[in-house]
Amino acid sequence: MRRRTQADDVERALVALGGYATLADLYKRIPIQNWGTKTPFATVRRILQMNPRFFRIRPGLWGLTAQRDLILDTLQIGAAASEEQQTAFDHTYYQGLALMIGKLRGYEVFAPKPDRSKPFLGKPLGAQVSVQQFPRFTYDSLCQRAQTIDVIWFHTRPAGLFPYAYFEIEHTTDFNSALIKFTEFQDFRIRFYIVARKERQGEFQKRIRASAFDAIRSWVKFVDYETLVRLYEREVYAQQAGI
Repeated sequence: MRRRTQADDVERALVALGGYATLADLYKRIPIQNWGTKTPFATVRRILQMNPRFFRIRPGLWGLTAQRDLILDTLQIGAAASEEQQTAFDHTYYQGLALMIGKLRGYEVFAPKPDRSKPFLGKPLGAQVSVQQFPRFTYDSLCQRAQTIDVIWFHTRPAGLFPYAYFEIEHTTDFNSALIKFTEFQDFRIRFYIVARKERQGEFQKRIRASAFDAIRSWVKFVDYETLVRLYEREVYAQQAGI
């Protein structure tokens, strides 16, 4: 009988998770305590990258090669998917990761109501949302505007919930709309994040230098997709390690 390998453990975990999963979710499912390695997270990543049984769907998201076509069609990003469907998947995927990072860090998290029914890794995106009713932390007009932000992390304070960070996922859209939104909250101590492909960082830097954004320039940070994924994985690893 062939001896079971670490790659077999990874494959079994993926099967149990429906054929695809984030690296972080895999890490929680695999019996790494039996591996005897000091770097289990890195080992899982190496197996996924090197073994032909697995393929990368998106940064941080992996699937079984034997089910590749089925998985991509299920996620609506297969060969028959439109560009609009591909873009919608990417937007919701990174939006969901930002929500999960916030929850892992102890924040209450919000996403706009129209987005909550969108599929995120087999469940509605709304399953990741902890703030169902938007808190009235300021004037109604600004609260209504804030409810269009892709992801908000909230501090819990004795007086209620107050925003800590805003995230706008900019897969293909112009950065101006997000930056204009951020300027409306320049008088609040809120951290602003633009999440996009690494290749768009130069475009972001050009936009943020406009004089219209002088007041928020030092508060706005660019986060590329791979960095967002690593932040999520790091939070899961720390939680599993009890740190």
